[in-house]
Amino acid sequence: MDFETLRASAKQEIEHIKNLAELEAWRVKYVGRKAELTLFLRSLAHMPLGERRAFGPKANALRKEFEQLHQKKLSSIGNQSQENYALDMTQPGTKYDIGHLHPVTQVKNELNDAFKFLGFEIYEGPEISSEGYDFDNMNFPDDHPARESMDTYWIKPESVGKSAGAKKGFEKLCLRPHLTGVSVRYMQTHKPPFRFVYPGRVFRNEATDAGHECTFYQYEALIVDKDISLAGGKILVSTILERVFGAQVTTRMRPGFFPFVEPGFEIDMQCLNCSGAGCSICGDGWVEMMPGGLPHPNVLAVGGIDPKQWQGFYINIGLDRITMMKYGIDDIRLLHSGDMRFLRQF
Repeated sequence: MDFETLRASAKQEIEHIKNLAELEAWRVKYVGRKAELTLFLRSLAHMPLGERRAFGPKANALRKEFEQLHQKKLSSIGNQSQENYALDMTQPGTKYDIGHLHPVTQVKNELNDAFKFLGFEIYEGPEISSEGYDFDNMNFPDDHPARESMDTYWIKPESVGKSAGAKKGFEKLCLRPHLTGVSVRYMQTHKPPFRFVYPGRVFRNEATDAGHECTFYQYEALIVDKDISLAGGKILVSTILERVFGAQVTTRMRPGFFPFVEPGFEIDMQCLNCSGAGCSICGDGWVEMMPGGLPHPNVLAVGGIDPKQWQGFYINIGLDRITMMKYGIDDIRLLHSGDMRFLRQF
């Protein structure tokens, strides 16, 4: 075996190695189990004693030399890797994309905090409701236009089936067009006095534009107690709006009719997008934010509450609209578009 030629070849190849993969291939070639030098060392046992004494020390010395070359190169490559990946404190950090809350969710959480601070409970109801809860219990007349399919999404009976023994109106299911029916569900399982809020999504069969959507969010609040006044309700509304916007906002109350309240009123706030000058959101400088009033005695009665002993105060906040006011959004459809270019701004 020509030891000198093998040594020269190994040294020449290892000088050009630049990574660990190439170094491992070199190790297998020169000191691996099937390497030429390894096979020669195994064959020494079958050689005459004189040849073993002549070639054995040289072969072992060469193997040891190869192992030292391998270890030296391994250390060299390792040091180079550490230098390449060393932490440079002068370089800017890596920005990681992380999720965040939708602007409507952010405002809802702010309202939750504000109402909880005032002693309100957070309550939720089902999105699939019935004519009984959303219209009959809410004192809607039988011929009220809101019962028509042009306003409400009704669910075909054959797709959901009828409940055995269900009362008239309660077997006719729909996607809830408002949250107000949830108030009766709460009253039927709680005793007054109480105060609670119930945020959620509602559905209306109507055309969409910059100020209207067919699916949007509302945020309702109801107090049932004794000696409730409209003045106290107005203070509550002003307090909540100031908490959301961080400053006092200009509001106005107008008489309004809703079957489930008596008396009823509309609460408008001055448009923050145009400061009352008029824009695509408000039209005339005012934005209709919420209806309100004292719950109708018939509504309290179906909830199991004696209207002669108890009174209430109710408001329904347009959660999408108040979000638009807070962040200066001029089209409600952007909130439900799923467009990441829009959502990343919040």
